[in-house]
Amino acid sequence: MQRFLTLFVLVGLILGIAVGWVLHQQYPADHWPTIAGYFKVVTDLFLRLIRMIIAPLVLSTLVVGIAHMGGTGSLGRVGVRTLLWFISASIFSLLLGLAVVHWLQPGIGAHFTPSIGDSAPAASALNLNDFVTHLAPTSIFDAMATNSILQIVVFAVFFGVALASLGEQGRPVVDLAERVSHVMLRVTGYVMNLAPLAVFAAIASTVTEKGLDIIRTYASFIGGFYLALAILWTALIGAGLLIVGPRMLRLIGLVRDPTVLAFSTASSEAAYPRTFEALQRFGISKRIAGFVLPLGYSFNLDGSMMYCTFAVIFISQVFNHPLPIEQQLTMLLVLMVTSKGMAGVPRASLVVIAATLTQFGLPQEGLLLILGVDHFLDMGRSATNVIGNSVATAVVATWERELGPERAVVAPGEMAPPIEDAGDREI
Repeated sequence: MQRFLTLFVLVGLILGIAVGWVLHQQYPADHWPTIAGYFKVVTDLFLRLIRMIIAPLVLSTLVVGIAHMGGTGSLGRVGVRTLLWFISASIFSLLLGLAVVHWLQPGIGAHFTPSIGDSAPAASALNLNDFVTHLAPTSIFDAMATNSILQIVVFAVFFGVALASLGEQGRPVVDLAERVSHVMLRVTGYVMNLAPLAVFAAIASTVTEKGLDIIRTYASFIGGFYLALAILWTALIGAGLLIVGPRMLRLIGLVRDPTVLAFSTASSEAAYPRTFEALQRFGISKRIAGFVLPLGYSFNLDGSMMYCTFAVIFISQVFNHPLPIEQQLTMLLVLMVTSKGMAGVPRASLVVIAATLTQFGLPQEGLLLILGVDHFLDMGRSATNVIGNSVATAVVATWERELGPERAVVAPGEMAPPIEDAGDREI
């Protein structure tokens, strides 16, 4: 199904460009906004569906992730070292995305104007004072009703930690939250199945109003992001070389196939079994690989996190809505948490970006702007997630002195541990 959805998104993109260009050529300029408005009926509906799933999806996935992570307190040194690497890599990825998008400024000059209505921001811009004074929700139901993502995150952290501290007594609630998260993942999948139609409408509307000049903006956006990915790859591999040594280059060779698989399918989860196999071939103990790699799939998505900062600032540039530096730093803190626990969510980055746009008063129409090319960027960030988690596993194995000589492939029939069991595994 994912393969057909990718094809349909591509078809929607091409048809949207063609239809938009024809309408742009056939009608005078004073008709363009009216014609584009017809397409925006579809895109506004898609935006409302995205906003509909933000609060329950973020709350359920974060509660489950934090409740499972609560068990890492008993893991001692391995858990602490793993989280230390994850947090460091996350901060670097977020800052790199912020730095590169400011350096290249791919959205400057596009001159988009947000329309009035459902696409308008649902919340006022958040500054550093607001971050402190409005950190805790007065009511979780009010926070969910208004999609106040920061307050939802704070509640989820307290709730998840409390569940973890209850042990078996809290297990029924954790199971319920897990079931809710699975339901929301299915709902998200249904919503994302409408992406081809939304892509067609969004691109047709944009090209009708702006003409083919918008293609140059897209080219700058895509090119700038892949340049940022190249810098991130260099930094991650360089850090691995410093800690693991020259053998790190051999690891990159071993994970080449799963990286290509993740790139071609735009899914790092699809590459998980082959990545696990490659790490064992490299000489990493099954004990370390079976803990760090699954955990990394929820808490160490370097490519996805960098994309969030890159895309949000790109949207602010396109709509000429600059964010003060204190808001940008606050945004990094928000993304640091909201990007966690979203593994397995179709187009997870779009959900996180939608929540961030709402929180910082940016036009949510910006989500439609990047929707048309998101799949091609998802390919790059999925491959980056594989590289980032492979390097993280090798680094932790080196710190734990559990990196042995290269060995044969995992025995036939032996299964890689499932991603969702990472929180329950003891070391």
